[in-house]
Amino acid sequence: MPQQKAPTRTEVLIAGLGGMGVLVAGQVLLEAAARLHEHVSYISSYGFARRGGLCECTVIFSDNKIASPLLDHSQTIMILDSSQFRSFEHRVRPGGVIITEKAGLTPERGRDDYNLKAIPGLEMAVSMGSTVINNLILLGSYITITGAVPPAGIERELQKRYADNEKLMERNLEAFRRGLELGKDYA
Repeated sequence: MPQQKAPTRTEVLIAGLGGMGVLVAGQVLLEAAARLHEHVSYISSYGFARRGGLCECTVIFSDNKIASPLLDHSQTIMILDSSQFRSFEHRVRPGGVIITEKAGLTPERGRDDYNLKAIPGLEMAVSMGSTVINNLILLGSYITITGAVPPAGIERELQKRYADNEKLMERNLEAFRRGLELGKDYA
């Protein structure tokens, strides 16, 4: 009898401040996951100020139906601005993972029942000449750490999204690829 593939479900909450690329990272991940999973869900929310206000999105993909796109607690949380760490720490499940920007992160944690991966994405983004690519660097690290989707799927979505601007597409692909490499140090 052939062996059945176990159903999979992946959840990630991506958080930061408006203008940091939170929604872009979530949408790119969603599109890549939609090619692999029968069921996908994406929901976003942001404060009154789109730039600089709290912003988050939740991406869920699964081989089974998704009852609700809303999560109280997530397997993984990716935080693009470490100033938001305290606001989201309580939302990771025990045994889950928080992947956060390292710059400005204070060492105090409210709990120790999850894995913390503090990634210097902003430092890498600055060295590449643009802080706005931190989202793709952290997305690359997330992909390496979790294996949620193959990197080629994210690259395909970035190529599609930025097809009309080759320079921007190349910069974003490079940021994502550097994030993949950076993630190896934290996997």
